[in-house]
Amino acid sequence: MPDRPASERHVPVMLERCVELLAPALQREGAVFVDGTLGMGGHTEAVLEACPQARAIGIDRDPQALELASGRLARFGDRFTPVHAVSDDVPAVLAELDPPLRRADAILFDLGVSSLQLDEVDRGFAYRTDAPLDMRMDQSTGLTAADVLNTYDARALERILREFGEERFARPIARRIVREREREPFTTSGRLVELLHDVVPAASQRSGGHPAKRTFQALRIEVNAELSVWSDALVHALSALSVGGRIVVLSYHSLEDRITKRGLAAGATSSAPPDLPIVPPEQQPWLTLLVRGAEQASEAEIAANPRSASVRLRAAERTRPTPDQA
Repeated sequence: MPDRPASERHVPVMLERCVELLAPALQREGAVFVDGTLGMGGHTEAVLEACPQARAIGIDRDPQALELASGRLARFGDRFTPVHAVSDDVPAVLAELDPPLRRADAILFDLGVSSLQLDEVDRGFAYRTDAPLDMRMDQSTGLTAADVLNTYDARALERILREFGEERFARPIARRIVREREREPFTTSGRLVELLHDVVPAASQRSGGHPAKRTFQALRIEVNAELSVWSDALVHALSALSVGGRIVVLSYHSLEDRITKRGLAAGATSSAPPDLPIVPPEQQPWLTLLVRGAEQASEAEIAANPRSASVRLRAAERTRPTPDQA
């Protein structure tokens, strides 16, 4: 692995906007910021610089990312605490700290694949380089992408390609994978990419981008259970958010963003019947949306960092406690 520091491996997406949205909740002494997807630590570094009274908890399931980010953030001393965990249960992570914490004042999730995972050839996330078909964010546990390709039946493969990759040609791709693995199991990305070039019609390749893009996305989501993890993570993070606390989410495909949109909208909408003359306090909204719809990166940022092109930012502030916080 090239010996490059974390700061040179990843350009944080919408960095200034994230800090602008999070900082108002982190101005008191001892305020707690949780980065639920620490990655290379760029967002956390900026938050700690902008909010000198706050401390940060950085969660990541990738041990390599934790090590690199911890080196980057070492100058903040005990203001930064790294945690090796899946980010689907922020309250449990906070409770297991020493001393334990009950609430976070600001929470950030930068979803998707980090530059570390894309750029390290042996991780198998990138379809433009022939590499082992791994795709696990935590390489110490779980099925690899090769396991999925070589063991799932055609119906299961079609389902994940259609649901997680939004791949129009899911059925012929799944059938070809099953046929080809009988000849020889899949081990590297190059052979899979060749298959996809062959199966996806040329007209679709000209108009829809690289033919492997959607299949690789689907495999990555399946291997890491990304959508189910994110659904749980959002619910648990909101339950850990203090009154006046803020959450910011960066999503990179429509499936993640749909979960985020629905989760935040549910908290920002009254649960009372629409014709009720007086809404009881317990049925009033408990979130306020901080941005209109989903914000996108500027043209200048996209030009400087093409990986920001697909980002959608949503943010909200908690306005009152809810029963799940008891």
